[in-house]
Amino acid sequence: MGHVCPWWHAFAFDNQLRRLFLKPERIFSPHVDPGMTVLDAGCGMGFNAIALARMVGPEGRVIAVDLQPKMLDVLGARARRARVLDRIDARRCEADSLDVTEKVDFAVAFWVVHEAPDIPRFLAEIGFCLKPTAKFMIAEPKAHVSADDFGDTLAAADRVGMRLHSQPRIRFSRAAVLQRG
Repeated sequence: MGHVCPWWHAFAFDNQLRRLFLKPERIFSPHVDPGMTVLDAGCGMGFNAIALARMVGPEGRVIAVDLQPKMLDVLGARARRARVLDRIDARRCEADSLDVTEKVDFAVAFWVVHEAPDIPRFLAEIGFCLKPTAKFMIAEPKAHVSADDFGDTLAAADRVGMRLHSQPRIRFSRAAVLQRG
């Protein structure tokens, strides 16, 4: 298993300064529409989950999953302040299972796949949640994940039935959008 980022360390990169470089609305707009159900796997303190909740609108839903209760506590407080708490279903998962059974229209794992104890299993769980036409975006931090390691992640995704759809440019990240099939 990769090193899991401690909840208190997340304040260093999960803040408003990050919005200058990484705008979730721009990153996700090609894939997310009002009314969708979105899975944010490893949601942390909600940087992406809150933006996604705004994007899916009042008829949509974001399933925000994280291993650390403190991350979910901060997410809840931030979502309440942003007035999107009613659109976010925050859940604590276990290290070896997301424990999500709902089918989703879009899934994202932003700067988190390298922390999974079993990357093929993690990817297979997300694949199970995808509706037939759904897409799954992976973004990994260049500072922690080499190009070779990211290639290994994409190969693992291929082995569990997810094919490369595109490779968007996301600052500080190695990224891919995958689809079942």
